[in-house]
Amino acid sequence: MSGPSPEWSDPVPGPEWPGPEGAMGRVKRWWVVAAVLILIATAVLALRSYQESGDPQLGQPSVTDTVPAPSDGASGPAPVALRIPALGVDETLITLGLNPDETVEVPTDFDKPGWYKFGPAPGQLGSAVILGHVDSYEGPAVFYRLKDLEAGDSIEVSLADGTIAHFAVTKVETYPKTEFPAEEVYGSHGDETLQLVTCGGEYDADARSYLSNIVAYTSLVDTDSGEAPAAAGQK
Repeated sequence: MSGPSPEWSDPVPGPEWPGPEGAMGRVKRWWVVAAVLILIATAVLALRSYQESGDPQLGQPSVTDTVPAPSDGASGPAPVALRIPALGVDETLITLGLNPDETVEVPTDFDKPGWYKFGPAPGQLGSAVILGHVDSYEGPAVFYRLKDLEAGDSIEVSLADGTIAHFAVTKVETYPKTEFPAEEVYGSHGDETLQLVTCGGEYDADARSYLSNIVAYTSLVDTDSGEAPAAAGQK
C-alpha cells in the first residue's frame, strides 16, 4: 500500500560543544569560585568560634603571679564609676574577684573596667586595683591608651555613697607578664593608692596574648562629696 511518506522533523539543536579548551576554562572558573566560597566560610567560622570562645588572652590584664591573700571584704563604699579625662574614659565599673587558680578575674565586657573587690575601695588605705582590656577583635577597648598617661594626669572614681576620690598619676610602667610585681601592685604600702592595669607590649599571635602588662600607678589627692550616679534604668 502506497501513501505519503512520513516527514521527519529537524532534530532539536543541542548545546554546542565548546571544545576542550573552553571546557577546561569553565572547570577552572568553577574551581576558583569554589575556593573563594571555602575561604569565606572558613573565615566566618573562625570569627564565630573566636567570638563564642571569648578568649580572655586578647587584652587580658590578669597576672601570672597570684595576688596577695584577699581580705574578707573591702573597707569603705564600693566604687561605681571611673573617669580619666586625659583618655576620654568615663565608664561604670564592674566587680571582679578571683579565678580558681587565684589569678584575678578579667571583665567580660571589653568596654568596662573592673574593680578588684578583695582589695580596698579607692580612697581607703592600701592599694585599690582596677583592670581593663586593651583591645578586642572589634578594635580598641577601654584601656587602649593607658600607656599614654603621664605623671600628674587626674583619675576620678565615684563611690556608692556619692563621694568622688581624686587621684593623680605618679608613673606608668610596663612589665613582662612573667615578671609582674603582684605585691607592688596589690599589696598595702601605708598609703592610699590606685593602680590601673591592662595588657601591652608585643603581641603573640599564636597565643593570642600580649606579652606584657601596663600599670598606671596613682596616689590619692583628695575626696569630695557628689551625687551618686543613678543605677542602670533609673533616673
